[in-house]
Amino acid sequence: MLSAPLPSSSFRYHRMRSFTPLAVAALAALLSAPLAAADARSPGSIGVFADHTDIGPVGRPGTVGYDPVWRTYTVTGSGVDMWDRSDMMSFVWKRASGDLSIAADIFLVGTSDQPHRKACLIIRQNLEPDSPYVDVAVHGYGLAALQYRATAGGITHEIQSDVATPQRVRLDKIGDTVYLSITADGGEPKPSGASIRVALKDPFYIGLAACAHDNTGLETVLFRRVEVGTALPAAAAPQADIRIEVLPDGNLRVVRSPSP
Repeated sequence: MLSAPLPSSSFRYHRMRSFTPLAVAALAALLSAPLAAADARSPGSIGVFADHTDIGPVGRPGTVGYDPVWRTYTVTGSGVDMWDRSDMMSFVWKRASGDLSIAADIFLVGTSDQPHRKACLIIRQNLEPDSPYVDVAVHGYGLAALQYRATAGGITHEIQSDVATPQRVRLDKIGDTVYLSITADGGEPKPSGASIRVALKDPFYIGLAACAHDNTGLETVLFRRVEVGTALPAAAAPQADIRIEVLPDGNLRVVRSPSP
C-alpha cells in the first residue's frame, strides 16, 4: 500500500501501543490462557462467528483461537495486503443482514518489520478477494483508517482517522452507510467523522481480519471484548468540529478543529 503523507505532528504514531502495568498484566493473561481451538472447518465453533476463511492466495494458512472468558479472538494471518483491487487476509466471519454494529479492542502482538500489517473489523459482500467492503484498518505503525472498495474489483480508498493507535473501534452500518467510531483511551468509541456509502446486499459478511503485509510471514492480532449488535444512531450524528481534507493521492483525512 502506498500511504499518503503522515498527519501533522499533533499525531503520535508508534510501532506498538504503550501499555500500562495493568494492561500488560491483562495482555499476559490473555496470551497464557488456554484458548478454545476453533477449527476453520467447524462452523459455529468460534464465539459469535460462524467460520474462518483465508481470502486470496495467502502464502501461509491463517488460524483463529477463541477464549470465551475474555471474549477474545486470537487471529493470525498472512497475505500481501488488503488494498488496491483485491485482498489477502485471514477472516473470521458470520453472515448478517440489515443495520448492525461490530466493535472490539484491538492489539497487534509484538514488533514487526511490516508497518502496514493490519488488524481490521470488516463488512464485505462476499468471500471473493475483489469483494466490495468497508473496514476499519489499524496499521502496525498506528494509522487507523476507514477503508472501502465500492464495487467488485474496484480500487480501495480510505479516510484516515485523526486518532492514532486506537484501543477500541466500532463500525455502525445504517442503511448503505458505514460510520467509524474510535477511541484511544479505552472508553467507548466516539464518532470519528469518517463515513462512507457502499451498497452491500443482504446477506453480507461481517467479522475480524488480519493481514501480515508479507505473504511469507504471519502476524497475530488480539481482538478483545468483541461485540456484534445493534447499530447506534448516535454514530451518524454530525460532528461540528470536524472537516474532511483531500490528500494528494485522492484519499481523505479527518481533521479536527482544536478545542477553544
